[in-house]
Amino acid sequence: MPIKSLMLATLLPLSLALSACNSGGVSSDVSARQDTMKNWKDTKDSMESMIKSPQSFDAAKFKEDTQFLADDALTPWQHFQDKAAVGGANTTVWSNPEGFTAAAEKFKQAATNLNTVAQSATTADQVQPAFNELGESCKSCHQEFKAK
Repeated sequence: MPIKSLMLATLLPLSLALSACNSGGVSSDVSARQDTMKNWKDTKDSMESMIKSPQSFDAAKFKEDTQFLADDALTPWQHFQDKAAVGGANTTVWSNPEGFTAAAEKFKQAATNLNTVAQSATTADQVQPAFNELGESCKSCHQEFKAK
């Protein structure tokens, strides 16, 4: 029994110390980027369902979604400054900062354009080209700058 007590007294503090050292988890920059992109995906999915099912097109909701994207399009880029906070990003974010900045600008412009078009739209057909442009900006950025 004393050997078990001795082992427990030795191993328990050691395991607690090791787990404390490993609790770094995801950096706040990575979490902020992931949260923003998740919100964008949820918003995109909402809009996409209206485009795929035009009879469900809700112009007011679509305008609200596009306004959110246009306003939030500035959010995540500040969280790509720390090269150690890689998360789901490809290292080309930091090795090709000009390309990454251009991709971010393309997304911001597409989000702004979609918001502008949505403000006067009454049908899914009217917003679909601008929505497709937004989707292409997401896809092209993810192809080059998101880890596979």
